[in-house]
Amino acid sequence: MKNSSVIPIIQNLMQTQNLAVLGTSNGNTPHCSIVNFSATDDLHSIVFATYRNTQKYTNLKKNRRVSLLVDNRSNQESDLHRAVAVTVFGNARELALDEKAPFLLHHLIKHPSMVEFTDSPNCALILVEVEKYYVVQRFKVVTELYPNSYSAPNF
Repeated sequence: MKNSSVIPIIQNLMQTQNLAVLGTSNGNTPHCSIVNFSATDDLHSIVFATYRNTQKYTNLKKNRRVSLLVDNRSNQESDLHRAVAVTVFGNARELALDEKAPFLLHHLIKHPSMVEFTDSPNCALILVEVEKYYVVQRFKVVTELYPNSYSAPNF
């Protein structure tokens, strides 16, 4: 499958799914968390919010490398052949106050119930700069996409 042919598949998954499994590491120990996420339309960036007193935040400060798993499984036997799973690889960083607004707005449009959470002074908005998408379809069709190899509108 051509790399560019998976762009609509990834975009659809990023728009329709609300939760991802975030993988972080402190160097020695992997840690997985469920996070609400939003992705920019160009697929170059993914955003999620977390409190600064969490294990994931502590890990991100020590090691910026992260992965996220987004999928559309329904926990049925048919998922083996119908589900699509996307693993995202990238580097995460906390957004600075002066760059936060457009990403936060985009995130809250997708997750309006997160307003109180993101308003907390203990909340950090994390930007994942995507290096690669790894797409698995029908259990065995695997495609890699590097978002920097194409361009599209940001939001």
